[in-house]
Amino acid sequence: MADLDIHLLPVLSDNYVYLIRDAESGACAAVDPAVAGPVMAALGRLGWHLSHILCTHHHADHVGGVAEIKRATGCIVIGAAADARRIPGIDVRVKEGDEVALGGHSARVIETPGHTSGHVAYWFEGAGALFCGDTLFSLGCGRLFEGTPAQMWESLLKLRALPDDARVYCGHEYTNDNVAFALDLEPRNEAIKRRGAEAQALGEAGRPTLPARLGDEKAANPFLRADDPGLKQAVGLAGRDAVEVFAAIRRRKDEF
Repeated sequence: MADLDIHLLPVLSDNYVYLIRDAESGACAAVDPAVAGPVMAALGRLGWHLSHILCTHHHADHVGGVAEIKRATGCIVIGAAADARRIPGIDVRVKEGDEVALGGHSARVIETPGHTSGHVAYWFEGAGALFCGDTLFSLGCGRLFEGTPAQMWESLLKLRALPDDARVYCGHEYTNDNVAFALDLEPRNEAIKRRGAEAQALGEAGRPTLPARLGDEKAANPFLRADDPGLKQAVGLAGRDAVEVFAAIRRRKDEF
């Protein structure tokens, strides 16, 4: 199979747009294009011709550029059927288990409600690449604007079930801030310390901290470990249900 080329494009204050291209066919998608101008400029620099937009959720800092980019390129806009009314210019409505083709590559759609009610992620198994929007961050997860703790925990369990070597491409550059919170919960967690040192070095070099490796997230991200007895003990909730633990640490993060 031909390579899946992935270009990280920082926009706004801390967002990422991902441009992904099947090297053999030239099929190219923008994931969560928050703004049009930088995306069109990057496509021009790369010599890539956009064929698709993949939307993870409806927030303006993820779909703000969709309509203008579609007008300019005639690309196909893909988003969640459950949220179709809030995705500008949507052409293809997808749900859990659907496959989205990009040239010779294919992404499985994973419904991940919690941050929003209609959030989805795209898992390119052949390329080992997960585009998860604002459901999962490196060392963090999205705020619960529309969903419940139970929904978000179930969504995170779906992502946690993917292979350890999956590369996590999330919607924002939050890693260094998230390290501080994770260490506040578990100051002795060596996995958090290692990820923190790596992220700090990348940040100081002016480089993205993404993609993250999912196996590292499973060891360090508190929001993926609400069922871990060690974490429960650390936050004073030993023996409690995972959803209750998740809800508690999400509240603590909101106030951190």
